[in-house]
Amino acid sequence: MRVISGEHKGRRLAAVPGKGTRPTTDKVKESIFNMIGPYFDGGWALDLYAGTGGLGIEALSRGVDRSVFVERDARAFAVVKQNLETCRLEGSADLYRMDADRAIRTLATRKQAFDLVFLDPPYAQQKIAEEIRLLQELDLLADGAWIVAEHDVDVKLPEEIGDCVQDRASTYGDTAVTLYYFDRESQEEISDIGSDEVTQSEEG
Repeated sequence: MRVISGEHKGRRLAAVPGKGTRPTTDKVKESIFNMIGPYFDGGWALDLYAGTGGLGIEALSRGVDRSVFVERDARAFAVVKQNLETCRLEGSADLYRMDADRAIRTLATRKQAFDLVFLDPPYAQQKIAEEIRLLQELDLLADGAWIVAEHDVDVKLPEEIGDCVQDRASTYGDTAVTLYYFDRESQEEISDIGSDEVTQSEEG
């Protein structure tokens, strides 16, 4: 595994020993960033199931200001720290060793909205739709945020989850990647239009 592009292009990333972690392949990682925009002008990223930290590190290399990495497994957590040190990115990262639900609630107290969120939970433990709803409920998404969900190819996610609208879904062998775009203002405009139509109908 390596950093695909940006400031740290070509840096080799360590893998987590054993088979307990399923890292995003370089091919899938490159496809993800081609879909959401190859480079960024600041913003914050959240790598909620960090594994090796490859996605959050790639986002940093491509221009986000800061990445938050969440990983509850001790070995994987150590690898994230190692990979950040290899890329000299420790000063641009926050690390949390805890499960995703606790991390989301902890991050909500910081009142920091994220522009980019990666959700790549173990296939057997996936609660992607619920986590996307919770991110919205706790105001952890900046308007215009992208959410990248990796999941088993047999899992079909909803077209809409609150104010998050599915942009596209792609498959890579037994892995699928579904992109959501968070657009609260657009959804509010649609709601306002619907309310106006109801009012006009009542007046008529």
